[in-house]
Amino acid sequence: MTYITSIGLDAHARSVSACAFDPFTGEAAQRRFGTDAGEIAEWILGFESPKAVYESGPTGFALCRELRALGVDCVVGAVSRMQKPSAEKRRKNDRRDAAFPARLLATRNIVEVWVPPVEAEAARDLSRALDDAREDLQRARQRLSKFLLRRGLAFDETDALGRRRGAWTRAFWRWAESCRPSDPAAAAAFDHYVACVRCAESDKRALEKRALAEARADRWRGAVEALSCIKGIDAVTAFCLATEAGCFSRFPTAGAYASRIGLAPSERSSGEKEAKGGITKTGNSASRRALVEAAWHFKSCSPKPKVPPAGSAVPAAVKRRCDDATARLRRRHESLGAAGKRPCVANVAVARELA
Repeated sequence: MTYITSIGLDAHARSVSACAFDPFTGEAAQRRFGTDAGEIAEWILGFESPKAVYESGPTGFALCRELRALGVDCVVGAVSRMQKPSAEKRRKNDRRDAAFPARLLATRNIVEVWVPPVEAEAARDLSRALDDAREDLQRARQRLSKFLLRRGLAFDETDALGRRRGAWTRAFWRWAESCRPSDPAAAAAFDHYVACVRCAESDKRALEKRALAEARADRWRGAVEALSCIKGIDAVTAFCLATEAGCFSRFPTAGAYASRIGLAPSERSSGEKEAKGGITKTGNSASRRALVEAAWHFKSCSPKPKVPPAGSAVPAAVKRRCDDATARLRRRHESLGAAGKRPCVANVAVARELA
């Protein structure tokens, strides 16, 4: 036993409720603090062999890092793995919320969340900011295009060969400026939507440039270059996967990684009845989205190896592994399609195999 007293913390933005539970005597001590980690640590260290835990959530890992720096053994518990009795669901307050993880910790029923180093979390935040910028750009473009569509305007220009020109090109913007409404109120709305699209495009380009620069740092370069040798994964996607995982070796098996990002099949079996469904969609959504999007490339790509990025120093064994993965996943997507699987089902299966 590495600890005796179990400390449960209910962390909020401006307060922390604590409960110290001794499983041998059954005694529980309650206390409420502000956000001063020093005061919390002093109270915790007053107990015999303490270990603290609080639920994962919006407060992040800052409190855990501060308590560890002050000599407190503190962990973050995965809230999705905490089984709360149904009788307690209608009796919720800070005091009970602190006592609940303390009792789980005393019975060794806490699934610990990996606390990333500060620099790893910073890189992950950059990757997520780029993802947010991408979504903001999609929303801004959707609002502008539907504003024009409500007025019966749709971009339908073709090139010299009769092919329809793509949206959000220079040709599209020339057409859009010619469609500016004459009514002052509608023109103001049009100008707002155009400005939102322009700003979102600029923000996305700036974040992409910064993410690519961070991907070349020593901590991420090896993983990013290796992942980029697989078709469907560029440097930005590889950076997202690497930062979200933090360290791939912390997963004991490939299945554990796929399960962690929600690509494991769901199941609802009982007795003689066995029923399996779609993926669970639990865990890290950013990695799951990146892998599902990457898997679509194997529907039509060539099984030939991908040319490595210029200046990369990927070991030969890793490059062979990536080439084998590309050919294997291409065959896998093809065989699932030939078996009559729906495209989305086949793609998710390939994404799981890619994971």
